[in-house]
Amino acid sequence: MKVSVVICTYAMDRYDVFSECVDSVLAQTYDPLEVVIVVDGNDDVFDRVRTDYAAHDTVTVHCNDVNQGISYSRTRGAELATGGVVAFIDDDAVAEDDWVAQLARVYDETDAVAVGGHAKPDWVTEKPDFFPEEFYWLVGCDERGMGEHMEELRNTYGSNISFRREVFLNVGGYDENTGRHGDRHIQAHEAPVCIRMANKYGKGVVYNTEAVVHHKLFDYRGDFRWLVFRSFWQGYSKRIMDLLLPEASGDKNQYLKRLMLEFVPSRLSDLVRKPSGPKAKQLVSILVFTAAVGFGYLYGLLEVERSELTVGHETSTEV
Repeated sequence: MKVSVVICTYAMDRYDVFSECVDSVLAQTYDPLEVVIVVDGNDDVFDRVRTDYAAHDTVTVHCNDVNQGISYSRTRGAELATGGVVAFIDDDAVAEDDWVAQLARVYDETDAVAVGGHAKPDWVTEKPDFFPEEFYWLVGCDERGMGEHMEELRNTYGSNISFRREVFLNVGGYDENTGRHGDRHIQAHEAPVCIRMANKYGKGVVYNTEAVVHHKLFDYRGDFRWLVFRSFWQGYSKRIMDLLLPEASGDKNQYLKRLMLEFVPSRLSDLVRKPSGPKAKQLVSILVFTAAVGFGYLYGLLEVERSELTVGHETSTEV
């Protein structure tokens, strides 16, 4: 079974990080493997990518005419791919050398239609002592309580997710409502495609924790104000998902209940037994980030009407 890995990039100032990502995919132990690189409307980056990688017979390079955003670019990459499975990794992540083999193993051994793996945080600088594991999802990494090995989840994160290509395209790929839209940041990239997939095929994403990528986290992702801002737009994004796909609400509501009824009480109890500064900071951060998510959702209630939203891709009937 051939696997196509899609990597999207757009900025020259992160080219070194992007190159590390591509090199980690080219070094995979799995074969047959194809790498599809989509440059999102930056001719300078496209020229350098062609110089560095086009000579590889397993690499396909494409450049969008203009900047279209990550959702369009990933779907375009899947359209260009020729593998039976299409896997996605962020351009600031590095895959362990058996990443694709671990994803492919699940397809070989089960009837899975989508498989995700463990997105592990890789702090480029020291991890902030106030940042709780319960909110790693803010930076695209697996949070505390995300799921068990080989459990079927609604979705994993975009730095480590794969689909049977036919399934992915048949449900329309990524929704172009997601991503950056002017001053709005709609961040729920994986949820819409995975919900449409569950509706059509009755299956979620198998979570293989042995398929590991290391997602680089730079200084700004550890900035408290940036994380509060990110939390706000996550709440806004949740409102968008509730409008586009009302069935999306249950997953995060369940996690919020677990956060408030299990994780916060256990942290509070631990803080009382063994007080420490970082423990107190993390507990406060959980409350602040949760409140910011709530304010973002409220803003979405006031600001967004269903009529403003359009479906990015119509569901196709054939590939």
